[in-house]
Amino acid sequence: MKPRAAVSWSGGKDSYLALHRSRSSYDIVALITMFDEGGARSRSHGLRPQILEAQADRLGLTICTGRGSWATYEDGYLQALADARALDISHVIFGDIMYDSNREFPERVCAASGLVAVEPLWGESTDRLYREFVDTGADARIVTVRESVLDASWLGRRLTLSLLPELQAAGADPCGELGEYHTVVVDAPAFSRPIDLLPLDRVSHGGCWALDFAISEHTTSGSNAASV
Repeated sequence: MKPRAAVSWSGGKDSYLALHRSRSSYDIVALITMFDEGGARSRSHGLRPQILEAQADRLGLTICTGRGSWATYEDGYLQALADARALDISHVIFGDIMYDSNREFPERVCAASGLVAVEPLWGESTDRLYREFVDTGADARIVTVRESVLDASWLGRRLTLSLLPELQAAGADPCGELGEYHTVVVDAPAFSRPIDLLPLDRVSHGGCWALDFAISEHTTSGSNAASV
């Protein structure tokens, strides 16, 4: 019997690839996502709750959420872990790739919760991971870019193999490991159906451009993911 696990879920490419790689070894039953204090936006990618809920629905998974400021993030995450542990999980899968500081947090909070942190992407080439994500057949769109590296014209673009050399030529790490960009997954082989997105606005804040969007009310099981 496979160990039961949850995935620490940003809604973007790295968390999806971590889930994709882990499905053969773990019985994945839940996603874990942190939101701001009011629950209006996800802490990592600034996504509306409806987006994360739609992803969980299409994956057939429970979503466990926490809330907090950056100062209270750990307390909120520990509460989300407690909710996930109530589902009899023993492991939590993360999509971290590099930097010891990124790995320290998962290991600390999981140990405090009696859980095991799993890092299936850790230490691998970001070029290779980008290509592997594209090869899964998933559809991820760029929703945030750092202005010093990428301008607002990148928002809404799909991650493809042809986009990779453009990212690198612009000075971005293939997986955005210095915060050059973030993504949202709108369709994937693991999804029961795509998510149709309705673009709302482009916002500049804190040195970044972000694309705000909601789920289209006209989403149907036979529709294709909308260009954002």
